[in-house]
Amino acid sequence: MKKLALLIVLVFVIKLSAQEDRVITTAVPFLNIAADARSAGMGDMGVATSTDAFSQQWNPAKFAFAEQKMGIGLSYTPYLESIITDISLLNASFYNKINDQSAFAFGLRYFTLGEIELRQFANDPGTIAKPNELALDGSYSLKLSPTFSMAVGGRYIRSNLKLQQNGTEDSQAASSFAVDVAGYYRSREIAYNKFDGRWRAGFNFSNLGGKIQYDAGGQENFLPAKLGFGAGFDFILDQDNVIGLTAEFNKLLVPTPKDFNEDGVIDSSDNDEYQQIGFFNGIANSFGDAPDGISEELKEITWALGVEYTYQEAFMVRTGYFNESEQKGSRKFFTIGAGFKFKSAQIDLSYLFSTSQVKNPLENTLRFSLTFGLGQQFLND
Repeated sequence: MKKLALLIVLVFVIKLSAQEDRVITTAVPFLNIAADARSAGMGDMGVATSTDAFSQQWNPAKFAFAEQKMGIGLSYTPYLESIITDISLLNASFYNKINDQSAFAFGLRYFTLGEIELRQFANDPGTIAKPNELALDGSYSLKLSPTFSMAVGGRYIRSNLKLQQNGTEDSQAASSFAVDVAGYYRSREIAYNKFDGRWRAGFNFSNLGGKIQYDAGGQENFLPAKLGFGAGFDFILDQDNVIGLTAEFNKLLVPTPKDFNEDGVIDSSDNDEYQQIGFFNGIANSFGDAPDGISEELKEITWALGVEYTYQEAFMVRTGYFNESEQKGSRKFFTIGAGFKFKSAQIDLSYLFSTSQVKNPLENTLRFSLTFGLGQQFLND
């Protein structure tokens, strides 16, 4: 559909964020959207959860512990569905275990902003623009011990937000490259008094790369480089019933906006100095540059809690909660989800309930994922 109102909606969303105190903004924010329904159903987490076909986004080191030779995942996430129907995030992923110790994987995330009708004046027939963004990933994971693996990944990012006026393109599609470095721990099954259990933990330095620039000589923008880490435990009650609990934390490795010239206002002059911060310095500064010190640094860490109940590896029920400080974006929401597995295919669904005064673009949105497991089984214990 032709969406002249889309630009107005996007500006409205940006203004909502701008009302917060020192919100850290980056280019290509679609990389931070949970692109699969399983992770979305547990409060947008996946760094320390068990392995699935969508681990590429969250922690590619988990693929070394995959229990099946190959996996394929497809996912669809509507965006701003209550306002516009043609904005969405599409996700496809594939992994293949080379042997019991290693695996490689690929992923594609495509964020489409639909169609925008551009007019210069009332009687202008208009032109149609189709802005979109994508990320193409690849990774290799390797077990360094029976319980610990690491992975490296590469990512090509392309942001095509160019708009045409008078038959010319005013800005060019921007592109950049980034890397991920991840680790994952999964203990052997441990026998306790009334149940068995397994510990999980993980970390992922993601989207580490240079700034992205839309025009030659124009403003450079940081990628959403991020450190994610978490831990979890699986209560294996019997061969049919498993309850997994997970807690995860994330922090952007991007400098905090501040009043560089100390005039009491964060304005364009401060932005000029902010833009001069390089990628490596930005990561180093991100751990200690908040104007209010350690208290503000802690507010820049988001956290999430998630629970997943699995019955006979065929039926799953999930819930989770995600929290972000009011000064840093104020994303707060509960999620619920479910999964159904039949032979080699699994379908997952999730739903989000916002608990914040700032409207969430994914609120009241049903997300879908479809997964296929293929090939031989691997025993990781």
